[in-house]
Amino acid sequence: MKFNTQLIHGGNSEDQTTGAVSTPVYRSSTFHQHQLGGNPKWEYSRTGNPTRASLEKLIAELEHGVAGFAFSSGSAAIHAVFSLYSQGDHFVVGSDVYGGTFRLINKVLKRFGFEFTVVDMQDLNAVQNAIQDNTVAIYFETPTNPLLQIADIEAIAKIAKKHGVRTIVDNTFATTYNQQPLTLGADIIVHSATKYLGGHSDVVAGLAVTKEQQIAEQLAFLQNSIGSTLGPDDSWLLQRGIKTLGARMRVHQENAAAVVDFLQQDSRIEKIYYPGLADFPGLSVAAKQMKNFGAMISFELKAGLDAKKFVESLQLIDLAESLGGIESLIEVPAVMTHGSIPREIRLKNGIKDELIRLSVGIEDPEDIIADLKQALDQLN
Repeated sequence: MKFNTQLIHGGNSEDQTTGAVSTPVYRSSTFHQHQLGGNPKWEYSRTGNPTRASLEKLIAELEHGVAGFAFSSGSAAIHAVFSLYSQGDHFVVGSDVYGGTFRLINKVLKRFGFEFTVVDMQDLNAVQNAIQDNTVAIYFETPTNPLLQIADIEAIAKIAKKHGVRTIVDNTFATTYNQQPLTLGADIIVHSATKYLGGHSDVVAGLAVTKEQQIAEQLAFLQNSIGSTLGPDDSWLLQRGIKTLGARMRVHQENAAAVVDFLQQDSRIEKIYYPGLADFPGLSVAAKQMKNFGAMISFELKAGLDAKKFVESLQLIDLAESLGGIESLIEVPAVMTHGSIPREIRLKNGIKDELIRLSVGIEDPEDIIADLKQALDQLN
């Protein structure tokens, strides 16, 4: 099947009991066992639920993995993946990561004896030089949040394999529609499925997929043991959202291109971060490993312009955390999504106070642009 067909008909697209084309929501917490010690397929919903299993089968197929796992949030998925490892293990981590990932690493995982070296994943020599004798994995986002930096998945995976370590990629911004890291050499991917995969700002979820059976067995154990699994209702919502991913992404990306054109012509914009720009540093790598450039845009206002006044003057675009919904969402990373990162580290990584992150929705692009323009006009 072609990808857009697989979105709709992949996984368990038809209930084998009734023929229902929409996977039923199995809300049962437990399941009747007909034989003591008979190893039933379903026994307890934390361990396995038919609705969640349908979603997990679908994402595994879409990402070309052997197994998928659904969690109660993207952060829970990331935590489960790090839980594959032990005290004293070392990780090479990208410098531009989601603030929640930074918080998890620095406030939780380091307390358990995990070690981290932070590098710019665009610099392959830095990645190579950061690997130590106790390094177990390289973890990064591409495109990154919020600076849209592009890391070469295939090149980093080759470095990892040479040293016998794993490659873990957060695929949230690109989505499986634009990028399949497992086919480029990555070992594990994670998604905040709350974002584009769900697509309607009505579910919080996380996904992890691996191409290695041994990792799959370990993640299954951790998912059941830690217990941060996705419930059946949210699993159904997420699978429904995935079915329209292709249609939504096409509009998201068309709108994003129009917004970028507008921003490029406005003198009040200092800098634009978008992988599809002709002068963007990561353009060649993005063109190589992505189907399209996505619908996330970050931009800096000219020095002296008030980011707070700008975002509060918007009338159509919602000032809100998260991204990837059908509605356009805007935020100020220094205050919102990356506020947990100390200011000196934010500035060192390029996250200025004037930086704005925009998730372009599927509204009419003329309305999105008109709202941006009127808000910018408030700054004059």
